[in-house]
Amino acid sequence: MTAFRYRAARADGEVLAGTVEAGSAGAALRLVEGRGLFPVEVVEAAADRHIARGGLELAATLAGLAALLEAGLPVDRALGAVAETSSPRDRARLEAARARVQGGASLSAALAASAAVPPLVLGYLKAGERSGRLATAAAQVAVEIERGAETSARVRAALTYPAFLAIAGTVSVTVIVGYVVPRFAHLLGGEGRALPASTRLLVGLSTALAHAAVPGILVIVVAAVLLARTLRTTAGRLALHRRLIALPLVGGLRLRLATARACGALGSLLEAGVPMLAALDLARQAATDGAVGERIALARSDVDRGEPLAGALRRHSALSPAALRLVAFGERSGRLAVFLRHAARLEAAAAQRAIQRLVTLLEPLLILVFGAAVAFVAAALLQAVYSMRPGS
Repeated sequence: MTAFRYRAARADGEVLAGTVEAGSAGAALRLVEGRGLFPVEVVEAAADRHIARGGLELAATLAGLAALLEAGLPVDRALGAVAETSSPRDRARLEAARARVQGGASLSAALAASAAVPPLVLGYLKAGERSGRLATAAAQVAVEIERGAETSARVRAALTYPAFLAIAGTVSVTVIVGYVVPRFAHLLGGEGRALPASTRLLVGLSTALAHAAVPGILVIVVAAVLLARTLRTTAGRLALHRRLIALPLVGGLRLRLATARACGALGSLLEAGVPMLAALDLARQAATDGAVGERIALARSDVDRGEPLAGALRRHSALSPAALRLVAFGERSGRLAVFLRHAARLEAAAAQRAIQRLVTLLEPLLILVFGAAVAFVAAALLQAVYSMRPGS
C-alpha cells in the first residue's frame, strides 16, 4: 500500500486535506470520493510528485474525446478511438484508462490513475460527470489548455528573434574583443609607438576580458547549477516568481498572463458546477505562476470566511486591475462565469500586445547596442592603423 496526499472539497465548498493508504492513485481517488468529497488533487505522499501539465497534444486528445462523447459513443469506446490516433506513449496510457473504465471506473478516476493528467483536467471531468455534461466539460478544458499553450507559444515566438540577436551579437563582440584585438595589439606593440587613447581603452578591455574569462565562466556555471537546484523546489520557484512579478515591466506582463489563465479556468469551472473554493484551488494551479497562485490562495481563505470574491481578490492584488473590475461586475450581475471568461480573453490579448510592443522596442535597441560596440572597435583599430603612417 502507498500513502497518497489529497485535497478535496466538501459539498458546502470547504476544502480538506489529508492522506489515504491505497494501492494506486485511482484507488486513492475512489477512497476520497467514498467519503463524499470532491477530489482536487491526489498525489503520492512519499514522492511528492507534480503531475505534468498538458500542451497542445493533450488539448487535441480531449477535444477528440469530447467530440466522440457528444456523438453518443460510450466512454470506453471513445477512449479506444482517441488512442488509435495518439502517440505511442499516450496510446498506452489511454488504453490503460480504457481498461479501467471497462472495469467500472469513471473517466476521471481512470485518467487520474495514469499520473499524467493535470489536476485541472481532472477537476473539469469530475464536474462534468457529476452534472451529466461530460462531453461539454472535456471540450471546455480542451479549449482552456489550447488557449494557454497557444499563448505560451506566441510568447516564445515573439522572443525568439531578440534572443537570437542578443546571443549572436554577444558572441560576435566577444570574439572580436577577446581574439582579434589582442593579436592586432601585439602587431602594433612591435612598432614601439604610442597607441591612440581609444585603442588603449580597447586593448585594456580586451585584456580584462581575457583575465576574467575563466573565472566568469565558472561563476556562470555555478550560478546556473544553483539556480537549477533552487527551481526544483517549491520554495525556490515561489521566491523566483515573487521577484519576477515585482519587476517594473516583466511583473505586469506576468500578472496579465497569469490572470488570463486563472480567469479562464475559474470561469469554466464555475460554469461546469465546481464549488467556488475547489474552483479557486484549481484556478490557482492553472495560473502557473507561484506568486499569483499564492495571492489567489490568500483570497480563497477570505472567500472561505464569507467575503465576496471580488473584494478578496482585490485585497491581495491576485488579478490585474482590469480583471478585478470585471469580476466585481460579474458578481453584481450574477454572471460571474461569463465575466471571468471575458476577462481571460481581454488579458490574453493585452499581454500579447504588450509583448509585441516590447519586442518592437527591444530589437532596434539590441541592434544599436551591438552596432555601437562594433563601430567603437572599428574606429579604435583604424585610428591605430592611421597612427602608424609615416609622418603621423
